[in-house]
Amino acid sequence: REKSRPQMAYEFSVHTTAGKPEATYIRLINKMAQRNGLLQAKIADWSKRKLKVLPQEVLEDINIFSLNLERNRFKDVSGISKLINLKELTLSRNEFVEFPSEIQFLVNLEKLYLNQNKIQSIPEEIFPKLQKLELLKLSTNRLSKLPTDLRCCKNLLHLGLSHNYLKELTEAVVGLPSLRELYVDNNRLSELPAELFNNKSLVTFRAASNRLREPPDEVCIGGLKQIRSYFKQLKLSQPDFVRRVKTMFLGSSMAGKSTLCRSLKDRQPVMVDVKDRTVGIEISEVQIEGFRFLFWDFAGQEEYYLTHHVFITPQALVILVIDLASYNIDDPQSFKEKVSFWINNVMMRVPDSVILPVGTHIDKCRDDREVQEKKCDIGDKIKDMLAKRELMLDQRRKNIDDKIEPKLFSDQSNKLDQVASYSLKCLDLVPIDCTNYKDIEQLQEKILDFVQDIETFPNVVKKLPHIYQAVESAIEDLIKDNQFPKHGIVSLTQLLTDIKQKVGKLDEDDLKGILRYLHYIGIIVWYEEIPALSETVFVKPSFLITLFKIIVRLDLKEQLECIPRELLLTENSLVKDRNMWAEDFHSKATLHSTAMRLLVKMTLQKGNISEDEDFVEEIAGTRHEKSKLLSLLEHFEICLPATPTKALNPQAREFVPHQQWRKSGTEAPTKACLFPSLLKHNSTVSRMWGEDKLTDVRVRIYFLPEIPHGFFHRLIIKACSLYAPYWVGQEQCLVMCNAKPLLFKQNCEEDQFIEIRYRRPEDNKFQQMWDMIQAIIQKIKTLMEQWPGLCQHICSPCTVPNCSADYEWTDLSGSDDIYDMVKDDKLTCRNGHTERTELLFPKVPSASDSEAKNAQNNTFYMTGNISMGSGTQSVNNQSFQDHQSN
Repeated sequence: REKSRPQMAYEFSVHTTAGKPEATYIRLINKMAQRNGLLQAKIADWSKRKLKVLPQEVLEDINIFSLNLERNRFKDVSGISKLINLKELTLSRNEFVEFPSEIQFLVNLEKLYLNQNKIQSIPEEIFPKLQKLELLKLSTNRLSKLPTDLRCCKNLLHLGLSHNYLKELTEAVVGLPSLRELYVDNNRLSELPAELFNNKSLVTFRAASNRLREPPDEVCIGGLKQIRSYFKQLKLSQPDFVRRVKTMFLGSSMAGKSTLCRSLKDRQPVMVDVKDRTVGIEISEVQIEGFRFLFWDFAGQEEYYLTHHVFITPQALVILVIDLASYNIDDPQSFKEKVSFWINNVMMRVPDSVILPVGTHIDKCRDDREVQEKKCDIGDKIKDMLAKRELMLDQRRKNIDDKIEPKLFSDQSNKLDQVASYSLKCLDLVPIDCTNYKDIEQLQEKILDFVQDIETFPNVVKKLPHIYQAVESAIEDLIKDNQFPKHGIVSLTQLLTDIKQKVGKLDEDDLKGILRYLHYIGIIVWYEEIPALSETVFVKPSFLITLFKIIVRLDLKEQLECIPRELLLTENSLVKDRNMWAEDFHSKATLHSTAMRLLVKMTLQKGNISEDEDFVEEIAGTRHEKSKLLSLLEHFEICLPATPTKALNPQAREFVPHQQWRKSGTEAPTKACLFPSLLKHNSTVSRMWGEDKLTDVRVRIYFLPEIPHGFFHRLIIKACSLYAPYWVGQEQCLVMCNAKPLLFKQNCEEDQFIEIRYRRPEDNKFQQMWDMIQAIIQKIKTLMEQWPGLCQHICSPCTVPNCSADYEWTDLSGSDDIYDMVKDDKLTCRNGHTERTELLFPKVPSASDSEAKNAQNNTFYMTGNISMGSGTQSVNNQSFQDHQSN
């Protein structure tokens, strides 16, 4: 209490739930510290309390400087102006529809969190009074505009506005001189103000998923530096208005995609022979009345689906080709395979796309009546499918709203709202006879009408600095003049030098930004994020597709069997090795590294580009260096490389001292790649895991609308990069950590889910179990970021056999401790079964739980006559506890 004694402030991080004594305990400590002159400021945590009004205890405590009211049921915070010392206020995940105006009187406020509510507007005259405000989070609301006086917050450093309905960034944002971080992802912006980027304080900016025209999304992806370069270049010359449409042809095998694509390109009927059907992806380009169309023709066979995620991008016209002649109105499977499978995958991957269904082979239908019947049937079923999807989303939202504590699921609810807000447009089906010139011409006219409709394609015309077009033209000229190798693979340094000679002096960083833009729109390919390829540019993307087609193809086994003997000898291999490679690929979906190198060499020889030995080694690799092709396959999670250190072989013979040890005949190849999507069975995984047990700890991740094709196999590749040894099957994967097995498998029935199983710990090591389970769940969440139209929720099924109940997982914010998700030691399902929490949710049993379990382990059961002193007692299955061990 001496005057010279320094002032002290205590901070308490409190995790409380209703019915728990922690809050009372902390309040007593706070009062004691305050009486002793120690406490000058306090943290008060009143989150997750189902509160609708502020507790009087809070309103009377002016020493609170940080107040957490997250995940309650507030629609207003009357009386909060009394907290005059408040510096940090968290009101996230509540039920605000209107901005709480009383906040304007919190003049000392520095941080305000109002994200994940339903705020529609903010009145003027609030922010001028919040002069000390440094952080403002308003993301995931329903704001369509901002108050102009927001610019009065001269000290604002962080502004979060993602996931709203903003159509423009006004001077309210431009006039914030201290702003360092600005997030406007997932709004409805079409333009960004150039003045915003004159602010040198701004160091972080995010604007993804906005359909921007100025600057285009593909520029914004490059980051703040590239956006500033874009606006700088705009000032130097007149802009170009570019009309470019990426057009993707999707559909089942033999639907007529290649015929349609080539006919549109040549503007006349072009017949494509069966032997010439697409392998992988074909790329072409066509100019039609001022519009530049980039045609991407995707092969329809299932084996090629695993590369689709690499090249299917947003803001494209998707032409879904449907063979009307083979389409069967009465067979639900026909609609699923030819229509709904493709629409669902586009909807999950690029949910804001425009889909144009085109019905082909109408010349093989009986008559026009059959064509019209099938057209109407497909149209009706597509509308039905989209309506059912909307109903499923609504029902899931309603299920959350009906919960006792819906705010604990607000992240999931917001995700559902976000997915529902996507506006996938499915146009009316156009029937066509690809052998008829008139039909080709009419389809071309319809496509032009669609892309010129500003409602359908709001950002088809993009404003670009003239230098962007100049760089693109320079690359085209260099290709025409044969300044690049035939394969079109050049070093980044050489490309930069050649372009500068064509266009004149240009800052290297600005030029790299333009190359980045050309990469994102598909003109060139430059994977600067892959270390092995960061200095390599594919100026002919078609050659990159050629490389993919070496490995990702329907007839790869046959290709292996065709490797000539002369080529085998260059890798010191024999015909018997070739036969082994073909058999391993066919039976185990495993491709040996040597076989991959030879396939690359064989393809380059056929294309007359194998003269440069250094180039061949660069692409194919050597025995000691990884190939660029393999780097690509690994980066896009198409294959799982075998590491030089092999997994332990459980079938290996026992080592006996002083005796010769012989290798078993079941060794895995030392250097090979596994393609999980090509596996045909789960027998290896089933053998290693054994039977599922009733005591297994289970967690299920449900997907809505379904598990995307290829999702599970990419999960396998991610999981196997974490744990070893591992065993992989068609729909199952088993990984090990510290000799503890974890199994995950997919279920593709009506309710589609991925189930994670772990043997119930017998040694009370629950943290290791839940750490492993949580690692797999985190990989699933990471993968889901690539499917914006996909929702998921997590459940733990009841442990009692034949019980249909489950326990839903709540949201888990990044700052929360996974092991604090559930406080209770035991839980009861809706059917009345009670179970220990650590068998259902991440939780480590307390010491008292462990002692109780130890007591259980020291319990003995006896039946018979027991003599105690002079008496005898008859018992039947009586329990006795050994207390001596305690």
